[in-house]
Amino acid sequence: MRTSIATVSLSGSLTEKLTAAARAGFDGVEIFENDLLASPLPPEEIRARCADLGLRIDLYQPMRDIEAVPEKVHAGNLKRARHKFELMRRLGADTVLVCSSVSPLAVDDDALATAQLARLADLAQEFGIRVAYEALAWGRHVNTYDHAWRIVEAAGHPALGTCLDSFHILSRGSDPRGIADIPGDRIFFLQLADAPLPAMDVLQWSRHHRCFPGQGGLDVAGLLRHVLDAGYRGPLSLEVFNDVHRQADAGATAVDAHRSLLLLQEAVGAAELPPRVVPTGIAFAELLTADAEPVTALLAALGFARTARHRGKPVDLWEHGAARILVNTGADRRDGTRLAAIGLASPDPAGAARRAEALHAPVLPCRRAPEDAPLDAVAAPDGTELFFLADETSDPSRLPRWRGDFAALPDAPGPAGATRIDHLALTQPWHRYDAATLFHRSVLGLDARESIDLADPYGLRRSRAVASADGGVRIALTVGAAPADGTVHAAHIALATDDVVAAARALRAAGGRLLPVPDNYYDDLAARFAFAEGELETYHELGILYDRDAGGAFRHCYTETVGRVFFELVQRDPGHQGYGAVNAPVRLAAQHTGRLLR
Repeated sequence: MRTSIATVSLSGSLTEKLTAAARAGFDGVEIFENDLLASPLPPEEIRARCADLGLRIDLYQPMRDIEAVPEKVHAGNLKRARHKFELMRRLGADTVLVCSSVSPLAVDDDALATAQLARLADLAQEFGIRVAYEALAWGRHVNTYDHAWRIVEAAGHPALGTCLDSFHILSRGSDPRGIADIPGDRIFFLQLADAPLPAMDVLQWSRHHRCFPGQGGLDVAGLLRHVLDAGYRGPLSLEVFNDVHRQADAGATAVDAHRSLLLLQEAVGAAELPPRVVPTGIAFAELLTADAEPVTALLAALGFARTARHRGKPVDLWEHGAARILVNTGADRRDGTRLAAIGLASPDPAGAARRAEALHAPVLPCRRAPEDAPLDAVAAPDGTELFFLADETSDPSRLPRWRGDFAALPDAPGPAGATRIDHLALTQPWHRYDAATLFHRSVLGLDARESIDLADPYGLRRSRAVASADGGVRIALTVGAAPADGTVHAAHIALATDDVVAAARALRAAGGRLLPVPDNYYDDLAARFAFAEGELETYHELGILYDRDAGGAFRHCYTETVGRVFFELVQRDPGHQGYGAVNAPVRLAAQHTGRLLR
């Protein structure tokens, strides 16, 4: 299907927005009136630029407060509309969006609204223009799609149809099944947007917090199925009002927007993409550093052993049970230590890479010697490199093992212990958080939980977990305002253990340091949960945090931070699906205090 995007969904000047939309693969655009008014280019030149870019102008919008008003006001509206229709003819746009009135002058009179919209359609028809009437969720009298359709149907005018907007429909809780009763040729336009599910005024929700389909919690795919069942064959267009998008790079936003429509079309069977290849586990996490000593000392204290070295790169493999950490010393010293790459075990690495590329994920070139295993890699929205690697079920004769690129060190111990990577927590740039959610859902096929807020000493942070159905891959995506002291939020690697108390004691005995937790936390813990004799005192001694839900207990503690990385030791009961979010404010405050004391 054809794809389109409203210019209001992107940042920058109108020309920058048009270029970004075209480069991302869109077929058309909705020209938002404010973008046109602020442009120094005349309508004819904007029309020519769109044509050069291969973009059709699918919609001009919006016209407001048109219907159900006193006749004197309506006469002025028709005069205004004539001017706009002349401008649209110069622009080359043939459909205009008319929003249901929010004017205090509007009256609750469907017959009057019908008559005045019919007159507007008469005028539009003279210019070869169609009028798409849309119910705003906060419209004064018309605020549901079925009410707007009744008015359009009553007018019976060939130049008057309806515009359906997924946000306005789903935000009010309207049942989209009724869309199937609207003739497809009377649906003149379809606008799509998702949104999180906060409790706030619907107008503020709409103007500031819309997002692309797949980033929020609305059933946009379900609504689209009803629209297609009705016979709609026009473009799928995105209209997203979002404060972050208005400040972020238009090119990256447009790519993310187009990815959302590809995923949406796949969900309703309107497009075929390479199938999802869900990763089965985390093969490794790669740390990039110019000073290996602090991080390798921490790894040794955690029980890791250096077992191998890459044959051609300054990369060492550290192992502890099934947990593998690569330490790459090829970084610029100014970068510090950071989590740079993740190896994802995959039943079909090449298939995973094909899907990633089809969904606009940047494919990364891999510097490799002839004898090295070919590795498929893409970049996540935060810049983290993701490698798709053959898992243990793959045919070793067909897909070479990545570990074959590493030469075992003399007398290196075998990977001992029951440790594995439980989850990774990745801090996202402020403007890429929603993009990261969509990327991990669409490219990697991971399921996403609802976004939650975490209290930080500098304000609220947002976090959202994405995971495979069996929990083999768990990633927590987090974003928050930068601290006033300029510290960059760290990523962390959570290591699963069968006995967090024993693991914490072993870490301390080996010279490692655990994050101290305030006494007040344990006073509160004693009031919330019942513990065996001496259990809470042990947790207090070691800085172990605790949570419990219907699925069981979650015990965890944190190491000191090295550069921009720290580790978490996790003991998870089999039924517990959380990540210790209730304890995050305590951890964040303790880390902040630790930075001040150093």
